[in-house]
Amino acid sequence: MKRISLCLLGILMLVLAASAAASQQDKASKPGPLTGSWECTAHGGSQDGTKFTLDLQQDGENVTGTVASDEGGMDITSATFKGDALEIRLETPDGVYVLTGKLKDGQLTGKVTLEGKDNGTWEGKKAAATK
Repeated sequence: MKRISLCLLGILMLVLAASAAASQQDKASKPGPLTGSWECTAHGGSQDGTKFTLDLQQDGENVTGTVASDEGGMDITSATFKGDALEIRLETPDGVYVLTGKLKDGQLTGKVTLEGKDNGTWEGKKAAATK
């Protein structure tokens, strides 16, 4: 009888461990709200109305991806998303650009700085998912 109880206890522990692992995997595999392609426009600076695309992947507070425009593209140097605030750093030959923005109602809006000086504003909307 004692042996059967120990076997049942062992099986119960394995089932609980498997359930916890599956739950963690589901949470880890769900992409963050920024994951995807964003169609954006920059205002101000030397080229007002510049269109660009952000392709982002979000894992918790960490964000990676690329930025592309008619002038070319590059990898994002570093980016974070905390609360509803996004910060993207782009190290370019012109200097370090920082895009800060807030996510509200599925749209991003914010400011652009170049070497710490205001350089305009920007906004973006998530592109429709392609099938």
